[in-house]
Amino acid sequence: MQHIPAKTIITKTKDNSWFGLDYNMNIYKGCCHGCIYCDSRSDCYHVENFDTVRAKENVLELIRDELRRKVKTGVIGTGSMSDPYNPFEKKYCYTRHALELIDAYRFGVSIATKSNLITRDIDVLQGISEHSPVLCKVTVTTFDDNLGSKIEPNVCKTSERFHAIQKLSDAGIFTGLLLMPILPFINDDKDNILKIIHMAKSLGAKFIYPYFGVTLRTNQRDYFYAQLDEQFPGIKDEYMKHFGDRYQCNSARAKELYHLLESECEKLGMLYRMKDIIASYKSRYGYEQLTLF
Repeated sequence: MQHIPAKTIITKTKDNSWFGLDYNMNIYKGCCHGCIYCDSRSDCYHVENFDTVRAKENVLELIRDELRRKVKTGVIGTGSMSDPYNPFEKKYCYTRHALELIDAYRFGVSIATKSNLITRDIDVLQGISEHSPVLCKVTVTTFDDNLGSKIEPNVCKTSERFHAIQKLSDAGIFTGLLLMPILPFINDDKDNILKIIHMAKSLGAKFIYPYFGVTLRTNQRDYFYAQLDEQFPGIKDEYMKHFGDRYQCNSARAKELYHLLESECEKLGMLYRMKDIIASYKSRYGYEQLTLF
């Protein structure tokens, strides 16, 4: 794997409305999961050769020094631009060692991933949770493994992600689902959503946060359309007809599906509103940012 220069790893968020994150951490650049809908391919992020995973040079030293210099602790998010549990992580363990540093400097962490490799680090996540908030968000877009292999070809199956959710939940880690993106004309049906909700509940997931649509912009749209032609002939024409060059391509069933999710989550006692998820995973800590000194 190639290593690339980096001046910083952990950056302050402009606001913490997205899952209560105070900082963002991207150890890797690029992703090899091959998800046909990934917004990180968009030109605005300036990630060349997106499907090639690269790690930042001296990543652990940079993380250690940056954590040491932070005046305030907080929740560090990872997984926004590149999955922290790509296949190379199994060998290099950069994410695991970063979590160990986060634990040592008493920060919290929020992880977004599609990989069941996250369960390897349950012991470190439990250690962090003794002093700071821990949030694990596992992306699930379809209940069906076969459909998943078409839209997320190089990542573990949905069924394996469900097993990871159960292991994390059984270990006492605050875990839930990112139900996104839900692709118009492909997986935006009631049966898919209901099966995911009820499976999540049975596995101990605390929340589901949805987006019933997909975002498309320069470069990513071309890639997505090429994959539609290959995997779902005829669907590209529906996108072009209904959405044109729009950034947000929301399912025509979005309101109906959200009401369905809202109703089911209320009955099952699952969280689905952002403010409630943030309040719940931070609640046991009476959480406020504290100075390190």
